[in-house]
Amino acid sequence: MDIKPNLDFDLMRSDSIIEKCKNKTYAQNLYAALCNNRFFKNDQEWTCSWRMSGGIVADLRNCGEDYLDWYCSGISDRPELMSEGCVSDEIRKDLLSLGWTIEPYDYVENNIENI
Repeated sequence: MDIKPNLDFDLMRSDSIIEKCKNKTYAQNLYAALCNNRFFKNDQEWTCSWRMSGGIVADLRNCGEDYLDWYCSGISDRPELMSEGCVSDEIRKDLLSLGWTIEPYDYVENNIENI
């Protein structure tokens, strides 16, 4: 029986990611990367909603936060914060170290091109 890869699980098992998430900017950048992207490990896809993204980051930080502390946090004029769907080089590198690659959604492929 093959177990489907789960990025949420891999993040929770990474002491390095948990430590980095103590920094609010890093945590926000991870939230932004988790939104509107597709993640692949062993040719299997994993995705999550913005709400789930915020919940994952809140759980990683373990500070009594919930998804609302991160939800829509990319809508800001602060240059260190990433917009939802954007991936910083550091986040991309850290996820790659866990065996995950990131691809944006292909909206044309999904027939959403005229929205």
